[in-house]
Amino acid sequence: MANTTFSGPVKAGTIKDTTGSTVGTDVANVGSVVMTQAANVVFGDDGTTTTIATLPANSQIIEIYVDVTTAFDAGTTNTLDLGDGSTADQFADALALGSVARVLATSDVSQITNLIDIGASDVQVVATYNQTGTAATAGAATVTVVYVQNNNLS
Repeated sequence: MANTTFSGPVKAGTIKDTTGSTVGTDVANVGSVVMTQAANVVFGDDGTTTTIATLPANSQIIEIYVDVTTAFDAGTTNTLDLGDGSTADQFADALALGSVARVLATSDVSQITNLIDIGASDVQVVATYNQTGTAATAGAATVTVVYVQNNNLS
């Protein structure tokens, strides 16, 4: 199957603008398409980083989730921070990787305001693996960023 690549944002719907009627038949119904970018993260040295996605300017992150497919097994702690390349935990801090599970990064309330609108420039989402105790010998996960391109909520 072939892939198609084009510039967005992608909008869908049949009525772009409302004519002012409150009846509901001519109310705007154009919406933005939800998009995803994902990458795999594996165990490594403490502080190992992986670039997950590069999000277009003015995007709104809806959620970020981590699917741990092989538990990370460092001796004491196994966590993942999700940041923007300059602030390691801009989007999520210390997500647990010690068991096979889906971990929702957007449940981290302290970072919610950072997810609403990423700003006027493209932003990378970078995962940082953190471990303490004996070094990990196993661990794998897929991090998925779900977003709306150019939603510009600022």
